[in-house]
Amino acid sequence: MELKLSSADAAFRDEVRAFIAENYPQEMRVPNPETDLTKEQSMLWHKILHKKGWIAPLWPKEYGGPGWSITQRFIWEQETTRAGTLPPLAFSVTMVGPVIYTYGSDEQKRKFLPRILSGEDWWCQGYSEPGSGSDLASVRTKAVREGDHYIVNGHKTWTTLAQHADWIFCLVRTDPSAKPQSGISFLLIDMKTPGVTVRPIITIDGSHEVNDVFLENVRVPVENLIGEENKGWTYAKFLLGNERTSMAGIGRSTRYLNKLKKIVKTEIGEDDSAFGEFTKDIARVELDVLALEATELRVVAQMSRGINPGPAASLFKIRGTEIFQRITDLTHRAIGNYGLALREHPVSANIFMPGPDDGHTAPEKYLNSRKLSIYGGSNEIQRNIIAKAVLGL
Repeated sequence: MELKLSSADAAFRDEVRAFIAENYPQEMRVPNPETDLTKEQSMLWHKILHKKGWIAPLWPKEYGGPGWSITQRFIWEQETTRAGTLPPLAFSVTMVGPVIYTYGSDEQKRKFLPRILSGEDWWCQGYSEPGSGSDLASVRTKAVREGDHYIVNGHKTWTTLAQHADWIFCLVRTDPSAKPQSGISFLLIDMKTPGVTVRPIITIDGSHEVNDVFLENVRVPVENLIGEENKGWTYAKFLLGNERTSMAGIGRSTRYLNKLKKIVKTEIGEDDSAFGEFTKDIARVELDVLALEATELRVVAQMSRGINPGPAASLFKIRGTEIFQRITDLTHRAIGNYGLALREHPVSANIFMPGPDDGHTAPEKYLNSRKLSIYGGSNEIQRNIIAKAVLGL
């Protein structure tokens, strides 16, 4: 298999690398940007990319995308994750944006797409509910139509960054008598609407990243319905396909693997004879990263020829998340006693932390990455998809 980039794609890669090196804000270069940055700080890179015209690689040019080829999108994903840049808010750019320009009305496109691109609107995802996580067809949040509005009542949970959100896109049940997948609709809800309440959930790493969202008699204009009533399951699956394809995370895994090797070299030194099995574990996960990268390159080549990747999105989700979890586990083991406690203050605080710099956030990353095999459709569900679609079981 030929893995070498064409001269044009190699030039594009070099342009991307130079742009990141010259323009990524210094104040965003923190160990855990997902939790260490304020909303305003996290939007700095978004604004730079918007000005450049690179904010939405997946979007068609007619809606504000850069018009990149599939290979260029892949290069962008690889280079930004390798560099450790904080990506634009996925719920806005990668998830709801494509749903709106694919299935939304012309009015919805005019209203929402420019504000997603500019960052004026911050979106969150209202899918999971207590008892309805990977089994999204069982959602119970109800939307009852009354004239020109839907009256929405329900409870969404694990809603990432809802504390900052201006809007939430929700799966709601509009026909309780229909089969589970047939009675769901896709609604866009203004978070400032009376009846919307956000309550924090503090995760095991001590961060406030996810939330409960309660909807009590929330009045949503009918014009905020995406597509047709009771066809929301179709739009939900389309959205999740975009989300899962980006979960291979080769660049991220490569970056954290390099950090792991640096820690091991510092802590163990060149003579690793007493840690033979541990270094073998590192070699195994590195081989897995290379194998997944080769698989992703093969799928990218197929997609560039117009071949649908099919269940590859589920494969990337499973292997990408498992590999990253193993890397964070090995890193946590490598730092030894320094991994016994979580830091009590942000890295930006002027407070002494014992141990190597690379080990200061390893416990948090280890704990936080446990969620990866659950969100975006649990890995168990993805295995079921592969069993059905590939093996015919």
